[in-house]
This record gives sequence, C-alpha cells and structure tokens, in this order.
Amino acid sequence: MRIGLIGTGRIGTFHSAVLARHPDVESLVVADVDAARAADLAGRVGAVTAPSVDALFEAGAPGGSPAGPPLDALVITAATAAHAELIGRAARAGLPVFCEKPIALDLPGTLAALAEVEAAGTVLQLGFQRRFDAGYAAARAAVRAGRLGRLHTVRAMTSDPAPPPAAYLPLSGGLYRDCLVHDFDVVRWVTGREVEEVYAMGSDAGPLMFRTAGDVDTAAVLLTLDDGTLVTATATRCNGAGYDVRMELAGEADQLAVGLDDRTPITSAEPDGPTAPDKPWPGFLERFAPAYEAELAAFVEVVRGERANPCDGREALQALRIAEACELSRAERRVVRLSEIQG
Repeated sequence: MRIGLIGTGRIGTFHSAVLARHPDVESLVVADVDAARAADLAGRVGAVTAPSVDALFEAGAPGGSPAGPPLDALVITAATAAHAELIGRAARAGLPVFCEKPIALDLPGTLAALAEVEAAGTVLQLGFQRRFDAGYAAARAAVRAGRLGRLHTVRAMTSDPAPPPAAYLPLSGGLYRDCLVHDFDVVRWVTGREVEEVYAMGSDAGPLMFRTAGDVDTAAVLLTLDDGTLVTATATRCNGAGYDVRMELAGEADQLAVGLDDRTPITSAEPDGPTAPDKPWPGFLERFAPAYEAELAAFVEVVRGERANPCDGREALQALRIAEACELSRAERRVVRLSEIQG
C-alpha cells in the first residue's frame, strides 16, 4: 500500500513513524509546506518526500524522478485551516482519507467538505483516538452490556499540563472545539446516546493570552442526554500536575472510571490515600500512543475493505455541533438545545 501524508508537525511526525513501520504500508510519501522539514522527517522514518503538496497528489517520487504508482490513501495532519480544502481535493481524486480533527473550524466549512466526500463516495475517517483506547473501549462494553445498570451520571475531563503557544490559540477554534470536542465525541461513543441540550461556562482568569485570543483557559459544561443522563465535561489548559484525561460513569448498579491508573496526576487528601505518581502523563502523545497506532491500523483495514469506517465525517459533525452549542451557551449564558445548531 502507498500512503501519502500531508503535515509534518508533532502529530504528523508521530503518525509518519507509525505508518512507516506498518507491515502493509510499502511506501510512505510525506509532504509539507515546509519542504525541508518534510525531507528531514522522511529521512528519519524511512519515507520518501514529495517536493510539494501538489506533487504528492500527483503521486510523484522525490528528486524529479518518474512518478511512482498512484496513492492508495491520504493522511492529513496539516494545520487545521487546511483540512477542509485537502479533504475536498482528496475526495475529487478518489482517495480514502484519514484526517486529524477537526474537518473545519465552523459548520459551513465542515458541511461543504462532507458534501464533497459524499458526492465522491470516498472514505473519510476522523482522528478521535479515544475510541481506540483500551479504557474507553472497556467502558463502552460495560455500558452496552448493562453492567452499570441505568446510567445516571457521567463525568468527563481533559486537563492539559500547560497552555499551548499563544500563536496557536486564534487558530485552534477555542477550548470547546479544540479540546472538549474529544470528550463530546467519546461521551456519545461510550453511552450510545445523543446530546439534547447543553449549558456551558468558561473562565479566562489564567494567562493573558487567552483573553487576547477571545478564548477561555478553563471550561465546564453540563450536557443532558436523550435518555436523561446528566454529563459534566470540564477542561483546562493549566493543570500543572500533568496531563489528566478521565471519564467516570455512575449507574444504579455500579460505577467505572477510565484513565485512573498509576500515572494519573492526582494526590489524595486522605492520610492513607495515594500520592502523586513519580512519572505522571506529560501529554496526549504519551497517554494515547497505543490508541493512535490502533486508529491508523484501523484506517489501513478500512482502505483494504476489511472493516467499516470506525469514525466517519458525520460522527465528527455531531461532536462539532455540541461544541458550537457550547460556544453559543457561553456567549448568551443560557441552555442551548442541539436542535438550534444547523447541520
């Protein structure tokens, strides 16, 4: 299989290494607007470099040599602003695509890209890696098997150990779209229910760069699911103890926690309770490394026709609609029903 990858930043570098060692990937071709960075990455992982994104779409080999065989699929890890255009271009070329979330930072851009994919009849798999994490998968199985009884409360959280660079914030879409969107997706996936309404609050009391960007550094959301289950979802960019992603599910029969292990960065206030770990999770790549590998392995299987798409564009659209509802709720300080959000 010959796979192209566009975007050689942090997540692109990780995905390139995973794809380069996959037994079914015979050739990996990488491209970036920064051609030198792409060439450096290709040298480190044993890939080849396309001199430009245009050349990659033409499946040309590096160095001006004759074109290689056509690409079988494309992985998009470029800057968020480029996702929708690249998805559309790949759809018109008939290429199956794996794309890191989001499709676009707004609903019109998302819907336009999805329309191109659906018109072309091609595959679009979105990178919501928590669906491939062992803990979340076990929680989903427990809920679906009825082990918890009637589910009444879910608590989800994503806490980053330090803020991203200030330049990233205006491009990110904000804390709900960039960060909590993962929680919104996995709540739907684990529970099998849809969100009916949201109430969201946010705080920009942290570093000045959040106020400058019109963003918040900490947020809390109350979601009501279509069966009456209540979900709280919180996020912060300023969790100095370490990277902390968890989900707690409470039912009438039992309760279960995801992300609670010997690297969870939390200290008990009880005299005999556990203390903070020596090596807390430093970030998302370390915490979810096996899940990232599993989602790309799944994409290869999708391209080969061996399995159904585990996270298509419409799934990503639903998570974005929840994030959009949260932004509206925060701005207008009111409960927002999902039916108010187009798409």
